[in-house]
Amino acid sequence: MGFVRDFKAFLMKGEIVNLATAVIVGGAFGKIVTSFTNDVLMPPIGLLLGKVDFKNLKVVLQDGIPAVMENGTEKAPAVAEVALNYGAFIQTVFDFVIIGFCIFMVLKAYEKTKKKEETVPAAPAGPTQEELLTQIRDLLKK
Repeated sequence: MGFVRDFKAFLMKGEIVNLATAVIVGGAFGKIVTSFTNDVLMPPIGLLLGKVDFKNLKVVLQDGIPAVMENGTEKAPAVAEVALNYGAFIQTVFDFVIIGFCIFMVLKAYEKTKKKEETVPAAPAGPTQEELLTQIRDLLKK
């Protein structure tokens, strides 16, 4: 029973909940950036480079071979194409750079808010507990 209770306490800590939230939001943010890169950014770049679709850029190392059929039976199975899909890699690098830039901007904004909080003067300190007790004692003497 102690193990289950300890595990439940571990899961309910604020840091774990914050981490789970960050992972979920990060995954959604990654999808947004991927869509932005694939659907908004890369088509004009491909158009400028001669109507190239980056997803289709590849170097074929071995052509694919279709299956050989004879009288409805497969005599030789199909062989898949072997290719280096460098266009998909270029697109993934663009995604990474955009996500990195967005995270950089968010962290910069966060640092500015932290600096503003640090420059706000602290509230004036009130009397200490000893001073209050001394004042109470003096009032009681009167």
